[in-house]
Amino acid sequence: MPAQTQQLSAEQFLLVTLIVQVAVSAVLSTMLVRFWWFRRILLTEKRDWPERLVFAASLGIPLVAGVAVRILLNFAPADLMLPGSFLAGLLAGPYAGAIVGAAVGGTATIGGEWISLPFAVGCGFAGGGLRELCPKEAIWHFSPLFFTDLHRYVWKLVRRSQIDWVVILLAAPIGLEILRQAIGHRFGVARLFYLSANTPWLWGLVILATVLCVAVPIKIWNSARIEHRLQEQEKLLMAARVEALASQINPHFLFNTLTSISALIRSQPETARVLIVKLSGLLRRLLRSQEHFVTLREELEAIDEYLDIEAMRFGPRLRIEKQIDPASLEVVVPSMLLQPIVENSIKHGLEPKLGEGRITIRSTRKDGHAIIDVIDDGVGVSPDDASRVKGTGIGLRNVNERLRVIYGSNYQLELDSLPGGGTCARIIIPELVELPRKTA
Repeated sequence: MPAQTQQLSAEQFLLVTLIVQVAVSAVLSTMLVRFWWFRRILLTEKRDWPERLVFAASLGIPLVAGVAVRILLNFAPADLMLPGSFLAGLLAGPYAGAIVGAAVGGTATIGGEWISLPFAVGCGFAGGGLRELCPKEAIWHFSPLFFTDLHRYVWKLVRRSQIDWVVILLAAPIGLEILRQAIGHRFGVARLFYLSANTPWLWGLVILATVLCVAVPIKIWNSARIEHRLQEQEKLLMAARVEALASQINPHFLFNTLTSISALIRSQPETARVLIVKLSGLLRRLLRSQEHFVTLREELEAIDEYLDIEAMRFGPRLRIEKQIDPASLEVVVPSMLLQPIVENSIKHGLEPKLGEGRITIRSTRKDGHAIIDVIDDGVGVSPDDASRVKGTGIGLRNVNERLRVIYGSNYQLELDSLPGGGTCARIIIPELVELPRKTA
């Protein structure tokens, strides 16, 4: 015996229709905000005509499709004529609202609903008029949870005789829905589509659904605006931190180099003079290049100039070896990344050592990462002291912090050392062969 199907009553069917209608508006607004060109339009309040037309087309095309689906398939929740036209005017101005209203109302007029065209255009102009009158930021404060703050708005009205703009924005779609209901009752659903309600509470739900179909997209789009602004602020904060960390390196390097030169002025004045000339050349190079990122080739050229200075101090005691993979030369690295490491190797590894010392700079590419090693055969330190040195020395702490800020907490300076066995400082960073912007 087949199971009996239970038919929905008129009230239940209307309630389901209203819920689905709000869901359709939420899905449509979520889909639109995923396109970068639509988000870009939302981020600017002063839009030129091409942007307004793009906004009108982006919103108008799915709204027209919704009216067509309602007429052809008798699917009422797809029709967002009133909230869509009003929303277009509210966010893009009266003319954009009128364009969307004309497109949506014209589609309904083709189906014989000849009142739809002037009504939809009027909704677009109503939203645009409110946009011209109210503060632009007040529009984004219109939330689906408006009823939670209604008591505050009423208290402000009673105590200060001041009407909040949110109340006016709330009253506009309510008034338009009441007008649609009145016109629909007068001329019939064949001339202007509306959802008929038989009881006051259902009539109130119809009005509430219209308000939500306006407030929900605004809430979704405003969340996207806030998220974008937070991302921009995060980028600016990271750029400021990188700038601050980079500004620490040059003074630190300059102080240590001048200290080395001052020690040679009395005993080896000619060597001190040559060092000053080389230092001035290196400083000119640093002043010419203010980029936060350079290729490894450029970074190694800067290291060569620094090592020329150190070679003048140490003479034949200092030997430099390079094992550079040619494929890694175009990998992008933070500028002045290697100089503090090389300086630390010389100062704490080789200088206390008796006899000659060797520094090896090695680079390679593996599994989407660039690996750069700075190895010395100096006095070395214990593994526990290696972690302490990385966290306390200005240069190494700076390098470690820059790696964490730029690439994330998984990327840090690695120190491997043994007493009397030298030290290996390793940097592993993601491969990047295109220079980022200066502020990155």
